[in-house]
Amino acid sequence: MSIKTRLAIICTHPIQYYVPVFKQLAEVTELKVFYTAGKKISFDKGFRLNIQWDIPLLEGYDFQFLINNAKKHSTSRFFGTINPDATSIIRQFDPSHILIYGWAHYSHFKILNYFSGKVRILFRGDSTALRQQHPLKSLTKKIILKYIYSRVNHALYTGINNKYYFKNYGLKNNQLIFAPHAVDNGRFACTRATLQIREMLQIKNSEIVILFAGKFTAVKNPEMLLKAFAGLQLTNTHLLMVGDGPLAANLRSIYQHEKIHFLPFQNQSNMPAVYQSCDLFCMPSKSDSWGLAINEAMAAGKAILASDMVGCCADLVKPANGMIFQSNNISDLKQRLVKLTHSKAKLTQQGQSSKVIIQKWNFETQVKGILSALSI
Repeated sequence: MSIKTRLAIICTHPIQYYVPVFKQLAEVTELKVFYTAGKKISFDKGFRLNIQWDIPLLEGYDFQFLINNAKKHSTSRFFGTINPDATSIIRQFDPSHILIYGWAHYSHFKILNYFSGKVRILFRGDSTALRQQHPLKSLTKKIILKYIYSRVNHALYTGINNKYYFKNYGLKNNQLIFAPHAVDNGRFACTRATLQIREMLQIKNSEIVILFAGKFTAVKNPEMLLKAFAGLQLTNTHLLMVGDGPLAANLRSIYQHEKIHFLPFQNQSNMPAVYQSCDLFCMPSKSDSWGLAINEAMAAGKAILASDMVGCCADLVKPANGMIFQSNNISDLKQRLVKLTHSKAKLTQQGQSSKVIIQKWNFETQVKGILSALSI
């Protein structure tokens, strides 16, 4: 049964983790997605690359790219999205509900403020309160965020840490609806790898591969993983570093080791093969609101090692499928690496547990959460 709503969705640009949700929602309700960053966004600041995703992101739902008058188009700067006609265009659509992805963009903040009290506002964000802040900064932030979230009818929380964050800034339990972060579990579970990575890198199937895949930035902390691995001299174990970013060139030149391998940024169609090539996925981030790469690695059936500053750890990383280490603590990271790489058979078992755990974190459950919010 279709829900009789007109849902306007506000998002900066097409994102591979959101589009499948838009498609499913479009099957049961009138929907239009308004992209605020404009058509020109392709440069990814973290990867330092112009990226065109090689999976379709503009099919199966109605959308419109709003004109962005910002001097510098950006999805990472508050004034990177300025859409003078946004409110009038959204009014013409005449929505019963508006779902806003993130408030830290000028246009999103303006839309939230304008339509609050006129249209029911749903909010989607994955921030956490894991990072410690100076007391004065924390107080200022609390005042601002309490005001912002007072304009919201319901927030769609991604997991435990995100729920706590919303409650900390004034939202009540009856305003919070679970809509888990998700990836295309089936696509990452596919074992028909198009890239024969182990063969290309001359790594035996009997050997263990630890994988880092992401942006080579300070906050993602790839250097600590490289330093820990280089200092351990683990037998029959390789480290595969996949991605790009401002630290990439320097790290490649420093860590030249027969068991450390670097691959450049891989597009979406290649990523299942990247995950399938490893036994253990490591996310050493100093800060990460969620860490969707962990969803992907778990869907691929891999064991997980992540820092305690990765938001999804409270929900997804258990003793059955991996370990958590103290962020930025290289000694703790080394200890966990030694324990986890002691047995390839154990890693395989933990990877199977990952696959079971992640099945509940899917697009269908996220859509149900959004539909639940629309029906209130």
